[in-house]
Amino acid sequence: MQDTLVLDKPEQLKALGHPLRVRVLEMLGQEGEWQLTNRELAQRLSVDPGHLHFHVRMLLKAGLIELADDGAGREKPYRAVAKTFRVAPELLASGGARDIQAAMIDQVQRAHALYSDKGEFRGAQLELRLSLERALEMMTAFLSAARDVEDEGAGKIVLTMFAHTPASQD
Repeated sequence: MQDTLVLDKPEQLKALGHPLRVRVLEMLGQEGEWQLTNRELAQRLSVDPGHLHFHVRMLLKAGLIELADDGAGREKPYRAVAKTFRVAPELLASGGARDIQAAMIDQVQRAHALYSDKGEFRGAQLELRLSLERALEMMTAFLSAARDVEDEGAGKIVLTMFAHTPASQD
């Protein structure tokens, strides 16, 4: 398993464009080299195995998961190909990340529902005058700095960033 996979192909982002596929990757990435069959994933995610199989195949085709070597019998186990997935800045800058942005919003909503009552969800928003290109540069620099100070002993957190024109042009 790779430590980090940089997503630089639009089809990789498209594979992450459905919340269920993001949840599959989260599930397979929970325990390092964890391996689960389609049926086990379906049980843990409370979805129909037939429906899930389509999504698992998309992740497999995009190269985000792989068949585990020690699969025996009809049900083959899958594993994530990397511990961490990062989107290439040039792919974000090109606007090719619409699907993954939708999945990110879904993940934020799920996390808010699960953790806000416990005080384990934080958010911030700032409206200012800045070019989108400069905002992307700053976001990229911040995420790089965050990776540099990553503490392997700490629990995982998710940093989600968006930059956009205000929805209301007052």
